[in-house]
Amino acid sequence: MLYTQNLEEIIFQRHEILDTDELIVLSGYLGPRPVARLEELPFNSRVIYGMYGSEGIQTRLHNSLTRIQNEVENLNIFYSQLPVHSKCYVWRRQGQIIHALLGSANFSINGLTTPYREILAETTRDTFNPLNDYLGHVLNNSISCLEIGGRGVQEGVHIDEACNMSLLMANGETHNASGLNWGYMKNGLPSPKRGIDDACIPISIEHIRHYPELFPPKLTERELVDVRGRRQRSNEAIELIWDDGITMEGLLEGTNMVDGIAYPKQISSFPAKNQMGEYLRSRLNVPLGQPVQKHHLDRYGRTDITVSLLGNGIYSCDFSV
Repeated sequence: MLYTQNLEEIIFQRHEILDTDELIVLSGYLGPRPVARLEELPFNSRVIYGMYGSEGIQTRLHNSLTRIQNEVENLNIFYSQLPVHSKCYVWRRQGQIIHALLGSANFSINGLTTPYREILAETTRDTFNPLNDYLGHVLNNSISCLEIGGRGVQEGVHIDEACNMSLLMANGETHNASGLNWGYMKNGLPSPKRGIDDACIPISIEHIRHYPELFPPKLTERELVDVRGRRQRSNEAIELIWDDGITMEGLLEGTNMVDGIAYPKQISSFPAKNQMGEYLRSRLNVPLGQPVQKHHLDRYGRTDITVSLLGNGIYSCDFSV
């Protein structure tokens, strides 16, 4: 069988039809949200971050993974000291493989939830023994995420790769129908189309021009339709890691046209738009159900959020003061 949609649910539900006692995930890159979700499984899981051996890992992503490791009892997270780009999802029973999926999907929200972008395929029984040997070789050359110290941990991104995204309009005031106040209309009344605490981080055309790696183009109309005529989602699924360790799923959504190419217009939380709004209001000490004004940001100590890319579809959001 070959799978191109709902990859996350396939991985997290596969044990229901298998007699298994262990899941091993080997992925070139990891996202914290699906790793944390492994707590739901009724057996032990091992996760290996494959590209640590050649690229290291950003501090914020490392801290998020180690926090998950310390909180989830049925999980062990490893970093491969060999550069490994493979994506393997393997279910075992008493140390022997009983089922495996291989393909292109990283163990991240971006890798598992965008329809038709990545694939996973079931392997045949004749591959189980060599695959088990391969996983053993990688594991024997891996270390726990808790024992690496500062080795391979990158303290931060280069300043040219970090985008300071203002929470103010050109007139120096907070947005009245976007940004922190996405749940309101321009007249200041609550929007009938959104929740009152909905929020987003606006992406400007200048952001796109100066940081093309941060904000990739959206899929074209042709790319949005697969060979069977089905239309897929155009918004990019991402993960957000905030400076205080909070993580959330998000989307690069909306449309900014730049030189005839469609780019995203805002970063939002997903599936609930108010998750970001409630989180930022909490940090700003603004009661829920109230619009955010410039004096709230001034009191807090900053009027922008620094956004950078930690990995494939994994973004750092720094709102520290």
